[in-house]
Amino acid sequence: MGPLSGLKVLDLSRVLAGPWATQILADLGAEVVKVERPGAGDDTRSWGPPFIKGADGTQGDAAYYLAANRNKKSLAIDIADPRGAALVRRLAESADVVVENFKAGGLARYGLDYAGLAAVKPDIVYCSITGFGQDGPNAERPGYDFVIQAMAGLMSLTGAAGGQPTKAGVAIADITTGLYATIAILAAIRHRDTTGEGQHIDMALFDTTLGWMANQAMNYLVSGKVPRPMGNAHPNIVPYQDFPTATRRIAVAVGNNGQFRAFAKALGRPEWGTDERYASSSARVANRDALVGEIEAELLREPAEHWLAAFDAVGVPAGPVNDLAQAFAEEQTKARGLVIEQPHPLAGTVRTMAQPMRFSKTPPDYANAPPQLGADSTDVLRAAGVSDAEIEVLIGAGVVETNARA
Repeated sequence: MGPLSGLKVLDLSRVLAGPWATQILADLGAEVVKVERPGAGDDTRSWGPPFIKGADGTQGDAAYYLAANRNKKSLAIDIADPRGAALVRRLAESADVVVENFKAGGLARYGLDYAGLAAVKPDIVYCSITGFGQDGPNAERPGYDFVIQAMAGLMSLTGAAGGQPTKAGVAIADITTGLYATIAILAAIRHRDTTGEGQHIDMALFDTTLGWMANQAMNYLVSGKVPRPMGNAHPNIVPYQDFPTATRRIAVAVGNNGQFRAFAKALGRPEWGTDERYASSSARVANRDALVGEIEAELLREPAEHWLAAFDAVGVPAGPVNDLAQAFAEEQTKARGLVIEQPHPLAGTVRTMAQPMRFSKTPPDYANAPPQLGADSTDVLRAAGVSDAEIEVLIGAGVVETNARA
């Protein structure tokens, strides 16, 4: 029994930000019903390669879809059909949470917006996720992670110094918005449990991405100076970047003066610890180029393994610059159980990432792999009181789709 056992979530979202939030809720025990379009389903089911495959070579869902839809039930239903929309409203009557990422106001035509569902379930917690929010001059614009990374300033900080603006290697605007949405939903549930009041949560990718600019945002707000990309260097700390060694690159993060003295000693340059150019953090920032050049010269003398062992021995944070294959091969990855294997009706088994949250009493549950489209349509509708005869009519009319193989 997860900590959110008993919580019912109606997931009308697709692609990543919304599904990421609802997967977290599902892994923590909530019952999540994913509402999808018949025929195609969530866009990311086709965002491959790679795709999973059955033993007979049958192509299944894309890996992208598998990343964000574990532990959910799939209901394939056409909400553009009044009968489909009516069934979703019926499901909302027994739900605690609704998550959607349609364009602002896009669900009103079906009576599935906050006002429409609050009319049948006044204490509903309804979370809308859009690119730019429910108001403002950009409210009607579609929001895609890449565009948001550009507009919110993230790309201007990412990449090599003097180089072109660069996006992050994953859809970080979507992911972080999903995380903030999860926090907001749980806060709203707490409020509902205390007061009996539901509410509408308005989450925007732009707001979230600009909001987590953190020290870079404050650097600008305090100084008025626009931060520029610095590659892997840090604007406020030196040395805090990756360096070449005789074999491979390593990352070094020296966070205070004591660590710097230990770092200098491990390099065989203890005099740096008292050198007025390098002894203090502000001095190291002022003399960044000279210090980085000297560090690189020392590190190139020995292989990465030598330096990582030396830094570890004196408590200096450092690690190898891994690709994903190397990251998954790390003993720490294995010890923490960060990859799980689940049964899958098409592929036999599928590996997915575990939640990074560790609970001493109520751990996440990984009972169900990401569902095939319509895998649970019949069961979900039966649980809502829809008769088998009515379900057959809806299937015949194309309003509902079910996956018999699942």
